[in-house]
Amino acid sequence: MKNSIEKPYTYYPKHQSFDNKMTAIANNTNNNNYYFSNKNNNMDNKKNKKKKMSPWRAFKSCCGIIEEPEIPKPRKVDPMFHRIGFADLSNPDSLTLSEDLSISLVGSNLHAFSLAELRLITQNFSSNNFLGEGGFGPVHKGFIDDKLRPGLKAQPVAVKILDHDGPQGHREWLAEVIVLGQLRHPHLVKLIGYCCEDEHRVLVYEYMSRGSLENHLFRRFSASLPWLTRLKIALGAAKGLAFLHELDKPIIYRDFKASNILLDSDCNPKLSDFGLAKDGPEGDDTHVSTRVMGTQGYAAPEYIMTGHLTTASDVYSFGVVLLELLTGRRSMDKARPPREQNLADWARPQLQSQRRLSRLMDARLEGQYSEVGAQKAALLAYQCLSHRPKSRPTMSVVVKTLEPLLDLVHDIPSGPFVYTVSSPGPGDRSPGVNRFGEGRRENGHHTNKERPRRKSDISRLRSPKPANSPLDPNVQKNLRNGFNSPGHHHMGRGA
Repeated sequence: MKNSIEKPYTYYPKHQSFDNKMTAIANNTNNNNYYFSNKNNNMDNKKNKKKKMSPWRAFKSCCGIIEEPEIPKPRKVDPMFHRIGFADLSNPDSLTLSEDLSISLVGSNLHAFSLAELRLITQNFSSNNFLGEGGFGPVHKGFIDDKLRPGLKAQPVAVKILDHDGPQGHREWLAEVIVLGQLRHPHLVKLIGYCCEDEHRVLVYEYMSRGSLENHLFRRFSASLPWLTRLKIALGAAKGLAFLHELDKPIIYRDFKASNILLDSDCNPKLSDFGLAKDGPEGDDTHVSTRVMGTQGYAAPEYIMTGHLTTASDVYSFGVVLLELLTGRRSMDKARPPREQNLADWARPQLQSQRRLSRLMDARLEGQYSEVGAQKAALLAYQCLSHRPKSRPTMSVVVKTLEPLLDLVHDIPSGPFVYTVSSPGPGDRSPGVNRFGEGRRENGHHTNKERPRRKSDISRLRSPKPANSPLDPNVQKNLRNGFNSPGHHHMGRGA
């Protein structure tokens, strides 16, 4: 089986720790390939060494032959920049100026936007372009193109502004620039640029049109995500996390949760918000000791108790998100009975029971999932949520476990009603197909018209909209999956 983690992406093959002060040589900037080397091993050290005299020059010196002084050739300056480390973030005097940051991020392809440019692309941060607000601050939608700057790709962007009264600050803003400015992967959100002007700290990302996974799972009137889409999101997020963990010097995400997983128009997931990211342990160290930070309900128990942080801490958080995808429940829900408020504590003992699992599954799926796939995903969540960090699988193992589950489609029941893209004409009985390809089946499988009706189907039947429905007559929707219709344009807004 092909290892999906090794799909094409750009990263730094000589990746070193963020905590070491390193020097990077920009090489082949068109492909974003950078190679890092210790700054103490470069030219500045060479000039401190005594230059050895060649035998011929020594002979001429003994004979009294005066040699014209050698005119030094102009030295070619390599495009070098000092690589920022997480250790630099603890120094309040470091990298506070936009000029310092621009020099440090040479070759990263990030754009240093001015505040005036950001006001222009967001219509002065108009409320009409407001997307939402998180722990970092408010987010507005904007649009950039080559009219703003030559060479800019025309695309919508999300502009995230640091709220100085919020829980995050310059350190978290800078950590985000460090990670996303130096790493590229299909499942990490792309940072296009930043603004560091006076006290203003702004980040400019690619626009993720479907918003966060949290919006789709827990918003009261949002459409239910189909089973295969949930698996696709889990797999993509796992690949992004595995990429961070398998760098030469791993990065621990530390804040893996549903609200930090953003979805594009095709529901491809991308990790965002790296303000709490940390270097993994180095050498013989087994963990990183740090102040406990993160989100209640997602943080690993050993990290909460001891402050010991490892990549296994991220694996636990992934297990919680996988559990949310299976059950449709929040990691923490104070509205539930006391014993059910912490999802992981309540659900984990039940994950190995096939009978109990069917009760745990999200009711909004209406049974439209693979029982075999659900059992294997539940077992994986059980392993990720182990209270023994060493018993948890690595993220590469998680990826290999999830990949085959996308092929388990033979036992997914066909839904009784699906919408069709266009209104059927008289006598037209062609089956509909929903947005994610999970409609009625043909080629040997029963269509809704042909297959025998089961008892369980009766409770799921829904009547189509009447003829005088205010909906677009070219689009039919039912009560269960109508919000996923191509004719429905109300989507969760993304950052």
